[in-house]
Amino acid sequence: MLTEPEIAILLRTLLAALLGFVIAWERRAVRAPVRGRIITLTTMTAAALTAVGVEYYPLQATRVVAGIVTGIGFLGAGAITRSATGEVHGQATAAGIGTMSCIGIVIGAGHGVIGIILTLMAYLILAWDEWPIVSRLNQRRAKRQAMDAEGQQSRETKEGE
Repeated sequence: MLTEPEIAILLRTLLAALLGFVIAWERRAVRAPVRGRIITLTTMTAAALTAVGVEYYPLQATRVVAGIVTGIGFLGAGAITRSATGEVHGQATAAGIGTMSCIGIVIGAGHGVIGIILTLMAYLILAWDEWPIVSRLNQRRAKRQAMDAEGQQSRETKEGE
């Protein structure tokens, strides 16, 4: 039979995994370099480790959290890549991994409502470009830049004649 601390650890871990799926789904939808399983697993693991630390080793919980943060830094660094043309990709995914591990820590410490609110905030920030109004503004800006480029080319052509 599970003890009360074990049930608390499992429930916190489950909540963290579910919230990790929310962000993982967004990262997958935009074809981010790191797929959803990694984000979900980091959120879940951070929550489980923090919950175990808080429940069974309260005097060492800060050391557990410090270890999580250090490990996640290395994982996030691995998500950042450079293409053959020199462009850097994966910063948003690395930041998402860091953010979700911190949310896992918050949930593992027993603050589920704060974790839910922070996940919603992270989702809104990561999905910013997909908001309808932002998409329209980006399309309008791209159209304006294309028209400006055409105008610049036609002026250069006239000056060259």
